[in-house]
Amino acid sequence: MRAVKALTLAAQFLRVGLIVGVAVAAVMYPLAAVGGLALKSGAEKLDALPSEMRIDAPAQTTYVYAADGKTLITMFYEEHRRYTKANEISPFMAQAIIAAEDARFYEHNGVDPKGIARALVANQQAGGVSQGASTLTMQYVRMVLRDGARTPADAVAATEQTSGRKIREIRLATLVEQKFTKEEILERYLNAAYFGHRAFGVFAAAQVFFSKHPRDLNLLESATLAGLVQAPSAYDPAGADRKAATARRNYVIDRMVDLGHITAEVGAAAKIKPIVLKLTNPPNDCVSVPQRRNHWGFFCDFFKSWWLSQPAFGANQVEREDNLRRGGYRIVTSLDPALQQKAQRHVYNKENTRSRFALGQVVVEPGTGRVKSMAVNRVYSLDQSKNGDNSNPVKRRKNIPGNYPNTVNALLGGSDLPGYQAGSTFKMFTMLAALDKGMPLDTSFYSPHRYRSKYHTSWNDPKQCGGGRWCPQNASKSMAGTRNMWSGFGMSVNTYFVQLEQKVGAENAVRMAERLGLRWRTEIDQLQASPEKAGTWGAFTLGVADTTPLEMANAYATVAADGFYCEPLPVLSIKTATGQPVKHHGVTVSDRRCTRALHPAVAKAAADAATCVTGSGAKRGGCGPWSTAPQVRGIVQRPVAGKTGTTDNTRAAWFVGMTPELAAASFIADPDNPFNNVGDWNSWKPIQTVAQTLRDGLAGKPKKSFEPPPMWIVH
Repeated sequence: MRAVKALTLAAQFLRVGLIVGVAVAAVMYPLAAVGGLALKSGAEKLDALPSEMRIDAPAQTTYVYAADGKTLITMFYEEHRRYTKANEISPFMAQAIIAAEDARFYEHNGVDPKGIARALVANQQAGGVSQGASTLTMQYVRMVLRDGARTPADAVAATEQTSGRKIREIRLATLVEQKFTKEEILERYLNAAYFGHRAFGVFAAAQVFFSKHPRDLNLLESATLAGLVQAPSAYDPAGADRKAATARRNYVIDRMVDLGHITAEVGAAAKIKPIVLKLTNPPNDCVSVPQRRNHWGFFCDFFKSWWLSQPAFGANQVEREDNLRRGGYRIVTSLDPALQQKAQRHVYNKENTRSRFALGQVVVEPGTGRVKSMAVNRVYSLDQSKNGDNSNPVKRRKNIPGNYPNTVNALLGGSDLPGYQAGSTFKMFTMLAALDKGMPLDTSFYSPHRYRSKYHTSWNDPKQCGGGRWCPQNASKSMAGTRNMWSGFGMSVNTYFVQLEQKVGAENAVRMAERLGLRWRTEIDQLQASPEKAGTWGAFTLGVADTTPLEMANAYATVAADGFYCEPLPVLSIKTATGQPVKHHGVTVSDRRCTRALHPAVAKAAADAATCVTGSGAKRGGCGPWSTAPQVRGIVQRPVAGKTGTTDNTRAAWFVGMTPELAAASFIADPDNPFNNVGDWNSWKPIQTVAQTLRDGLAGKPKKSFEPPPMWIVH
């Protein structure tokens, strides 16, 4: 009978046109999550309710942490919300919201006939809407319908001022009261309500306005927040004028006194106190990484790109981003805060942010593929208004600013940007291909200063010599002589590796690079790497293809891991809002993804030759009279392997270093104009950047050596 009476009064109330509420759909409408993983939270679906109420829990904020699981990198959200259980919310907050919005909450069954009657009389006397009649339960229904809207029309229908909407709310409210206890309804309400400043739910509100957890809210803070729900903008305590906010807070305190939640004395003492805020602006997306850790933005961007490529989070990039912003995940990334800080310092010490040359470095863990650091001498920012001139003449004429100091471009990898030519670091792929095909480490060739290869080249290639042949030469005449893989790699003898590539087949060197994770992003590289052309790509061994520090660090990490290739991975764990690890087809998404790309003996042999570069010395052969980076062993103070690389005219300089525990790749180049020379005098910077970072990253840890290769692959 009470429900029938309520409906009768509601009908009378609506007939006179005194509709409660305003249509806020245009500004509040959030896109509902679609596809991918279902969004989870502490609340369950309303399974016993009509289909219009059977929606997933409201959107929640995703938190992204560094590898320590404590240091926040950033958050992702459309609606800043974190579901909070009732026992984690201050009793003052529950009392204040009831006092502010529904004093008879514990007495009605979802619809309050007395409240409707009271509002009807008050509104008739006022000649307009001066009081509302919506109970907390009815308001909650409206929030659920709003948050479950899949189209703008659905959002408008959930909040428009019509009798049909009100009657639907009344009907659903009575059903909600039958399904849930009062405490459960109140908990859901407090997690769905909008408090302004993009704060949805009491957790976000407590954080935004008072920088604290909801359990710690005091009387004044609770009353302030409760007063916001009715009109967040009108009662905003963060505005220039707090009179309205203070008056609304004091109204809530008076109602708490009336309901017996607090004494009159406590209420009177509270009302004379000013509103004291401790505002927090929660970060959102990678551009909001805290300023003191701005350089983390490049890793964050890599993480986001990785997420958008994962089918576990949706059928397409739109669904995946929607899940990231609404799913309430807790993500612990692979970023090592201490190592990142040291790597960034070594980069900044050699090349400041105002340099047009980008000096960058990526560190990867062999055997897992986890990316532990991404450092570059740039400021992660969208604002390019004060950037330097572009070194690319075409872009400069179009008034496109340079890429320094501010950029959000993925200069270190993880996107579709082509990257940079990596020079002689590519000799690793030729050596691996030869070892893989059964050629031993002591494979020897007489390597003259200049060599007439079997490969052909274009007529205007400076290395062209008679009959259209490609005739590369060494960087120094002292490199000439009979060389094997140890001395050829350690001294970086071009003419040795061109002969080795001819012997094994250029296509096998190309395919080896692909096995270790390299991807071709420019049209010319894609053409040259095609089945029809790869066999004639003689210059491949000298590193004429574009690549990124991320790819090169991970490729060398495969060698350091005895041949296990692991996909570059930016995460340690991903859990839903309910604390469950995210899985896809039964596999935990954050698990390492490794396959055997090389026979262990091949990897060990390549590592042995690569120790010749750094001054560490090979265990199975002689390294030759000198090497290209002998200082590295002294800096790292432990066994280390690697390879230097410079391109024609030193347009880019590289060093890739590895130990059994870490692999790092560093480069210096001009991202705006790859044809702009960085100069030979800058080639030491990548070498020392990697060496110093490996030293610092391994400080205090036991020294490990590369295992020597078996003798059958040596001779």
